[in-house]
Amino acid sequence: MSVRPGVKEHRIGRDRFHFKWDNSLPPAVEVDPGDVVHFDTDEVTAGQLHQGDPASKLGQLDFDRLYPLGGPVFVRGAEPGDALEVEILELKPGAWGWSAILPGLGLLASDFPEPYVRYFDLGDRATAELRHDIHIPIAPFCGTMGVATDESGPIDVLPPTKGAGNVDTRHLTAGTKLYLPVFVPGGMFSAGDCHAAQGDGEVCVTGIECPMTFSLRFGVVKGGAPRPWSYHFLTPAQPLQPRSDAAGYHSVCALGPDLMENARNAVRYTIDWLVADHALSREDAYILCSLAGDLRISQIVDQPNWGVSFYLPLSVFS
Repeated sequence: MSVRPGVKEHRIGRDRFHFKWDNSLPPAVEVDPGDVVHFDTDEVTAGQLHQGDPASKLGQLDFDRLYPLGGPVFVRGAEPGDALEVEILELKPGAWGWSAILPGLGLLASDFPEPYVRYFDLGDRATAELRHDIHIPIAPFCGTMGVATDESGPIDVLPPTKGAGNVDTRHLTAGTKLYLPVFVPGGMFSAGDCHAAQGDGEVCVTGIECPMTFSLRFGVVKGGAPRPWSYHFLTPAQPLQPRSDAAGYHSVCALGPDLMENARNAVRYTIDWLVADHALSREDAYILCSLAGDLRISQIVDQPNWGVSFYLPLSVFS
């Protein structure tokens, strides 16, 4: 990645991180608008899980040591009521990643009560292999990008806050500009929880969790704070889903009066199809849905029965 001459660059290594939102934390770096910050973050368990560990290790995770976020970044000139502009310049996954079913979490928690984990080799690969004939395109992003709020901490990273944070939006890829509300002087931005791939919905509660290096450029839009409990972003001029359109999709639309139950059923019926037609275990089918499939609201106006669809790109099957 090349940076324009004259632009100041800063670095936040893996030794500068925090696990909670807290506006009393000292900044890891102070930057001017236009400066670039290079981050290096660990995967979401901060080293509690290692490649090859058995699924039983998932039950031993210390949840107070999840989400090692790089930061905070203090951006000079950012004041409450402004928008913090975060331009995503580059994201590079580390050598490996993992995805898992965590008991009690995920869209289908009641269907999958036992822990299960899969590991993936990443590095410079274009895809992650679930099976010799199933490959998930690498599309890296930070699962957590946000600012400290005006509420005293510490505040858990999960769930998201009014400062965004753990939003798991897979379109926050390189070339995108993210706009966040500023609540405290400097914005106090942090990021981490990086994913090598994830579908819309992250239905099993994990993407491909991985270490990552990434570079961000910061700016300030005076008086431009997004509406309460929202953020917005501008994507580059390219398709949002270049990974899958050419091969089409297998889609399931579930109908009924409860959007959440419709979402569950759309994923359940996709899992049934993957087991029957592609001989996947139910656990691997669920993980594949989380890493490569997208939940979408198809219609929300024909009361009392709404439609939620799940789209699985057929391009993952070689």
